[in-house]
Amino acid sequence: MAKRLIPTFNRILVEKIVPPSKTSAGILLPEKTSQLNSGKVVAVGPGSRDRSGNLIPLSVKEGDHVLLPEYGGSQIKLDDKEFHLFRDEDILGILHD
Repeated sequence: MAKRLIPTFNRILVEKIVPPSKTSAGILLPEKTSQLNSGKVVAVGPGSRDRSGNLIPLSVKEGDHVLLPEYGGSQIKLDDKEFHLFRDEDILGILHD
């Protein structure tokens, strides 16, 4: 049974993008130390509230490719897949093609 996790407040559920370790021809690629730590946004919460009770929307939406910090976030395992839960302010940027 597939589970659907909807983050609360200003949290974002991200699936990290793992770069391929070999080419389509079977050539093994060396690990790069300077690779981007990126992921795809799977789900977002509604946002946080300010002191007046007004909703502050999140800066990302589902489907965005984002740049993630090297450390941080909470690791979650759902249906044999690993996801990470970050706060909106932890996301470093949005990656565009």
